Amino acid sequence: MHEGHRQRMLQRLEHAEDLQDHELLEILLFNAIPRKNTNPLAHELLLEFPSLKELFCADFGELLDVRGIGRETAAYLRCIAEIYARVGREREELPALFSAGEFSLFLRRRYEALSAEVLEIFSIDAQQHVHSCKRFSERLSDRVQLETGEIADFFAARRPAGIVLAHNHPAAPAHPSREDDGFTAQMQIYCSMNGIRLYDHIIVGQDGTYSYFLVGRMEEIRRKFDIAALVGEKLYRG
Repeated sequence: MHEGHRQRMLQRLEHAEDLQDHELLEILLFNAIPRKNTNPLAHELLLEFPSLKELFCADFGELLDVRGIGRETAAYLRCIAEIYARVGREREELPALFSAGEFSLFLRRRYEALSAEVLEIFSIDAQQHVHSCKRFSERLSDRVQLETGEIADFFAARRPAGIVLAHNHPAAPAHPSREDDGFTAQMQIYCSMNGIRLYDHIIVGQDGTYSYFLVGRMEEIRRKFDIAALVGEKLYRG
């Protein structure tokens, strides 16, 4: 009986926004308590802590005071709470809106302790709000290679209106190399093919930062390497 109920609840996660707090909590507890109806315990937790925010701010001892909560379940909830808190801090760390100057300062702080090269793509919506980022790096390597499939997966998952590219030169100045210029041009072509605006490519080096946008090169690259400019706005069949 419990297994059938659990499957039905898990299916409802396809529309998770329609679930009530106690239902979400009930599903969350499936992993902590595999062979027991977790619905009563979800209600018990929300009686003790009237909101999910209060629940996930509770310390270990407060959770143990709730009837039916053992050490393993309390530890599980504290783990979820810590992840929730860290995700919140990460979201707060991202700049709210795209600004080349602020982004450059943000990235310098972000990369200052890194000894390996990383590449990040930041997702930006139509109102220039920064929503998320994905980091690409290679362990024990001083260069980052990015495959077309990885970019396609990122675009499909995040559906950005625009992006900002960023990478670091841990042991070199911020000035772009020929490879950096070539990569920026390639990304501009790929973005224009997908209707996505490439706002900037920012490099952080030992001597500071380099922004293609701030030095005036980004607009030139967008014009020169736009797919319509390269192949024509219309396609003709002979």
